Amino acid sequence: MKLSALGKAEVAWGVSKMITHWAGIVWKKLPYKIRSLIVRATQPKFTASAAVVIMDSAGRVLLLDHHIRPNSGWGLPGGFLEHGEQPADGIRREIFEETGLELNDLALLRIRTARKHIEILFRARSDGTPQVNSSEIKGFEWFAREHLPEQMNAGQKAFILKVVSGEFEKPQSAD
Repeated sequence: MKLSALGKAEVAWGVSKMITHWAGIVWKKLPYKIRSLIVRATQPKFTASAAVVIMDSAGRVLLLDHHIRPNSGWGLPGGFLEHGEQPADGIRREIFEETGLELNDLALLRIRTARKHIEILFRARSDGTPQVNSSEIKGFEWFAREHLPEQMNAGQKAFILKVVSGEFEKPQSAD
């Protein structure tokens, strides 16, 4: 039996999802130092990523359930920036690749560093309907602030609560 081009693409997508699923399981079991070494081997100088708190018209926050995120898997959408890519372009690309969503009212909120990593944090709005477009993502859900997943990263949860409460509407000191 010969597969059509569409059938071959579906098989390739299924295999990619399966490999990502199992890689995610292995990744979560690896100690932090080993995961850091693997990332540093592919990004020897520093890494840069962007993440975004996306709110809908009801004030709910979009979280993605990632295969490779430690603990619960739930976290802010985002990802690594490509070489030479501007952060706003990178976060728009990542969100569109993972969910098909277009971002409105994108605003830069914070830039922070952790060792050899730079994280750029945004806020945006979207009233579109997300879809799972990446084998990295298991699913998505819009969460009210009082119903954020218990096991998600505490730092991300605190950041979301600050964004939703409007704390970043006040001028920030550069010090």
